[in-house]
Amino acid sequence: MRKRLAAVTLAGTLALSGCGLQAASQYTPPSAPGSIEPIEGAEGVELVVGAKNFTEQLILGKIAVIALQVSGFEVVDRTNIPGSVPARQGLVDGDIDMEWEYTGTAWLSYLGETETFADPLAQYEVVREADEANGLTWLPPAEANNTYAFAVRSEALPELGDITTLSGIAGLPVEDRTFCVESEFFSRNDGLAPMLEAYGIPLGEPDGVPRDNIRVLDTGAVYTATDDGACNFGEVFTTDGRIPALDLTVLEDDQGFFPAYNISAVVLTETLEAHPELADVFGPISDLLTDEVLQQLNARVDVDGEEPADVALDWMVSEGLVTRG
Repeated sequence: MRKRLAAVTLAGTLALSGCGLQAASQYTPPSAPGSIEPIEGAEGVELVVGAKNFTEQLILGKIAVIALQVSGFEVVDRTNIPGSVPARQGLVDGDIDMEWEYTGTAWLSYLGETETFADPLAQYEVVREADEANGLTWLPPAEANNTYAFAVRSEALPELGDITTLSGIAGLPVEDRTFCVESEFFSRNDGLAPMLEAYGIPLGEPDGVPRDNIRVLDTGAVYTATDDGACNFGEVFTTDGRIPALDLTVLEDDQGFFPAYNISAVVLTETLEAHPELADVFGPISDLLTDEVLQQLNARVDVDGEEPADVALDWMVSEGLVTRG
């Protein structure tokens, strides 16, 4: 079998060094069945849940952990994986049974494609078909589309000509074309340099965006730096709760550079074949995930300082998916 190594059954403090997986906080509040009910044959079966190390992924990861625990599985919590590449490798290697992933990320960063699809369903279908060869099954996507965007602090808009689109940046003086981005976006093939090229203001060109105009920061710091005026344009995720909390205005991607990044539950195909009921567990969850829902959940962590696991459980209880244990 291609499933995970025996090492994953060890204590949560061990890391899977081969693919960079690290143990996250094992805290998950107790829960009990709601509309999600125990699955026959789940008892004694171990499933590994992965998630990357940013807020939305931690919340989604805990939602998956809770859903599978209530379904009766023994869940190994491997959330908080440092970065997209090791998270993906864990799935491909069979060390992870399930994680939430983004269609655009898989298409461009993992599968190495260059053509993008503005239509979310088209983007999902090509990813689903391509990943069949990797032993992965993409379940139907959520409405939530956590794509990249650039935002500006709303009070600065009059100084910037009240622009509403990314194309409008080209009409600004070079000294106003200042950007705050996080390190992964700076190096991605769907990231900063290709985006600036697409909008006619190439990175590193004196009449485009000089490299001195770029600040590379930790993901969380981008939002506060943009709000504080350290740069005019900050890279954001469209489902991030800090956008409304900080009164940032998202610019329209009027050239359609960024592909759809809809969220989907990705399951190891052999795991899904052994437990096809997993599709029925994650389907109703995906149906409830919208941009607005995720902005609210993300804000409870990033703005209010709550624990991702508590936020996950509260939401699942509010939707009747589970009850408190």
